[in-house]
Amino acid sequence: MKKFLDLISAEVASAFEACGYEASYGKTGISNRPDLCEYQCNGAMAAKKKYQKAPIVIANEVVEKLMANMETAREQGMTPVFDSVEAVNPGFINLKVSGDYLAGYLKEMAADENLSVEKAAQPKTIIIDYGGANVAKPLHVGHLRSAIIGESIKRICRFAGHQVIGDVHLGDWGLQMGLIITEVRHRNPDLPYFDESFEGEYPQEAPFTISELEEIYPTASAKSKEDESYREEALEATAKLQEGVRGYHALWQHILNVSIADLKKNYGNLNVEFDLWKKESDAQPYIPDMAEMMKKEGYAYEDQGALIVDVKEESDTKEVPPCIILKSDGAALYTTTDLATIIDRVKNYDPDEIIYVVDKRQEMHFTQVFRCARKTKLVKEDMDLKFLGFGTMNGKDGKPFKTREGGVMRLERLISEINEEMYNKIMENHEADPEEARRTAKLVGLSAIKYGDLSNQASKDYVFDVDKFTSFEGNTGPYILYTMVRIKSILAKYRANTAAGENAEILTPAGESEKALMLELTKFNSVIEQAEEELAPHKICSFIYDLSNALNRFYHETKILSHEDAAQQAGWIALLTLTLRVLETGIELLGFEAPERM
Repeated sequence: MKKFLDLISAEVASAFEACGYEASYGKTGISNRPDLCEYQCNGAMAAKKKYQKAPIVIANEVVEKLMANMETAREQGMTPVFDSVEAVNPGFINLKVSGDYLAGYLKEMAADENLSVEKAAQPKTIIIDYGGANVAKPLHVGHLRSAIIGESIKRICRFAGHQVIGDVHLGDWGLQMGLIITEVRHRNPDLPYFDESFEGEYPQEAPFTISELEEIYPTASAKSKEDESYREEALEATAKLQEGVRGYHALWQHILNVSIADLKKNYGNLNVEFDLWKKESDAQPYIPDMAEMMKKEGYAYEDQGALIVDVKEESDTKEVPPCIILKSDGAALYTTTDLATIIDRVKNYDPDEIIYVVDKRQEMHFTQVFRCARKTKLVKEDMDLKFLGFGTMNGKDGKPFKTREGGVMRLERLISEINEEMYNKIMENHEADPEEARRTAKLVGLSAIKYGDLSNQASKDYVFDVDKFTSFEGNTGPYILYTMVRIKSILAKYRANTAAGENAEILTPAGESEKALMLELTKFNSVIEQAEEELAPHKICSFIYDLSNALNRFYHETKILSHEDAAQQAGWIALLTLTLRVLETGIELLGFEAPERM
């Protein structure tokens, strides 16, 4: 379906053209003075210079034409676009849309399975890199934003009609693996993984649990900083792993299996899913040929033993360091792995676009990677590489969010604390079944976390305020869900008491608050298009908050279930049904869902 605002602009543009002016001057926007009008066109002011006429003269001509069009439509039994049009000094054109025209648009929207959103005419294959967790380490609040924002963008792009592949891109290579292997060896030297003469099958069960693994790494890391010989041993273990020593590789596989099972559980608690569980190690086979190609083609050169590619450009206003492909000892860096990962993605998925949802402090790193990938022709010229940098999640003190004890908070603990807070609020307000209250608290708690994050522009830092985010009032996830549960309750009562009305259609608005709700609904396809184009979930948050406010105002001013006119009542039920569908789609794109009761 065409966007509602585009249809209105087209009507005004046609009037401009009929009066002898360029149609482009008919561009119309939503009024910032809803007390005066719903839509406003300022084209007459812009046309003043070209046509050497006072704006109010131009505006009056256009308004006269619009009024004539309205009268013609009525005479022909058609629905006019506007109820009223007015020229106001110094040349504004104020517009109020026809209630019949508005209802007709929403009927068409309700009949559309995509709720008026047009799918992409040329669907793209998009890879979104939005995980970045390290194996053998627990997820903490620092992993929250990448997961939440990336998941929402994946859903938005899919809804827009694109083929989207989400990749967790796990950190599983390098010194951290050597440290874990070394510490396991110190604790259990008799394990078969460290016996070079062992030729049998290694145990299928890992020699550690996830809890033990999460303790092993920080212990090993601390030892390596104090004991040089321990660090050398870890470096040697890393080298053996990367050389493919059989026992070390088997132990590494155990680390992966145990870690990934735990990561899937924790990401699952956030309602975050990945299509690919690719790892840094998957890119390693591409590195030797990539480095050789860069040397052979003259892109890379050696400097003090390191292999580097210059990526600075004349237009740079700040220093962009060269891209280091291999260190002087031949070791790869994150830059190397990211470039090799691009090769892997191009080879296996041929994407039109790769989006990296990463901390904004890594912007320079990705500037280097993207420029190097283009300069060395690892990607096609028309392939997009996008960096979506997000800000920091802070506590009320303005510093990165931590536990009350001052440590980095585990994601599992944060979710648990939010769920407990929601459970207590639910039990305080109602006599609820404790088991059902727990299930509801989990859904509402997730809305508090995700909406609290996504309602902020991704690039900005924000304060994670537990009291604010778990409130049932204001711009919060729980408020959105409360509104949806209110609609569900009305629909359930109506259907329980009324046999007719299930196939009723939305009617011409009978009051101001009803029309305001209907006008909010018309914005849906425009909001989805903007959110997809700008990779901006916060635009959906803003929309569903405004829609919830409009719904609640309408609810408080209208006696829906006790109204005596059955046809009017059925029309309102149709409007509520559409509103619920739009809200359900909105929160689905944000990555959470609503309970049946609260």
